[in-house]
Amino acid sequence: MTEPTRSLDPRGLVLPAVLIAAWALATSLHWVDTRLIVPPAGVLRTAVTTVADPFFWQGVLFSLGRDLSGFALGGAGGVALGTLLGMSRRADRLIGPTFHTVRQISLFAWLPLLSTWLGYGELSKLVFISLSALYPVALGTFEGVRGVTAAQAEVARVYGFNRRQVLFRLVLPAASPQIATGLTLGLVYAWVATIGSEFLLANWGHGLGNIVIKGRAAFNVELIVFGMLAIGAVGTVLNCVARRLEARALHWRRAAD
Repeated sequence: MTEPTRSLDPRGLVLPAVLIAAWALATSLHWVDTRLIVPPAGVLRTAVTTVADPFFWQGVLFSLGRDLSGFALGGAGGVALGTLLGMSRRADRLIGPTFHTVRQISLFAWLPLLSTWLGYGELSKLVFISLSALYPVALGTFEGVRGVTAAQAEVARVYGFNRRQVLFRLVLPAASPQIATGLTLGLVYAWVATIGSEFLLANWGHGLGNIVIKGRAAFNVELIVFGMLAIGAVGTVLNCVARRLEARALHWRRAAD
């Protein structure tokens, strides 16, 4: 049973408030080198200036476009692969060992090879993001499909379901919670991969990652910190949206339970 979407607990804001207060106190009293650990007020001024620049929002849109495109490709491939491995013992024996071995390779270890094959443009970023999303979605789908019980399979046999009906009326609905969890994780991985690809496959194009790169090049710590916070904020919004969509898509299971 999927848990209902929880509203924001105000107590979760206590720790960030304490950290910001400690940060402001340490910089105002010069307990730290303010050239490296900049005051919060400086980050706020940079944030106001940057957010007012249309280039910033253009970067947000480019990063979101990469993220969602790669997630769509990787998510679709992950559901297909996980369903195949879960439903076919032969496919699991033939493909499963290779898949489970390859997924042990760190995702960022693929970047040198992808950049060699595909260059530093959008295609290599898209492939990298798709790979990042594919693994958790495939694993979630596989676990969900393998979790279909013998009793459920017997009901399908009694009703005379063909393979297509078994897939779409039994297997995928029964596996939907695990698939949804895999898709949510895939979206998180895809966002991390989006920013990572903009850092490590940098070509000074558009994207949120380029804000941090430019801040580092100019030794503008305020811009670096703001870029990090913006990346975290967008990732949090994506995760919240994914959770709400997951809860909405699976509301029928809660009603059935």
